Amino acid sequence: MNWYLAKIVYRIICGDGNHTAQFDEQLRLVYATSKEGAFYKAQQIGKKEEETFYNLKQELVQWRFINVSELYKIGEMIDGAELYSRIEEKDNGDLYTEVINKKAQGIFHSDTHQLLQLV
Repeated sequence: MNWYLAKIVYRIICGDGNHTAQFDEQLRLVYATSKEGAFYKAQQIGKKEEETFYNLKQELVQWRFINVSELYKIGEMIDGAELYSRIEEKDNGDLYTEVINKKAQGIFHSDTHQLLQLV
């Protein structure tokens, strides 16, 4: 059995969908015997966690599973090992840096921040 890092992608549609396209990209750990098994398992997670609900404006909100867009086998678990990397291109680099620093401050200083808890 091996650990894999899977990127599961959802499309978020509010109301009639007449808005800028929104997507949620989630990185998930998957435990499987093969790459094919990990891919299938990640797809099942994506399908199972599709969601439909009404927001505060009573608009229908749909999280539609698109697919698994990336899958990486994780080797040995080493402290500080890189699990994922993505290069971002932004028109305003200073603003992007400021947003990242504010997020980091929120994690460090907030009593209400959420941590991912793996069960």
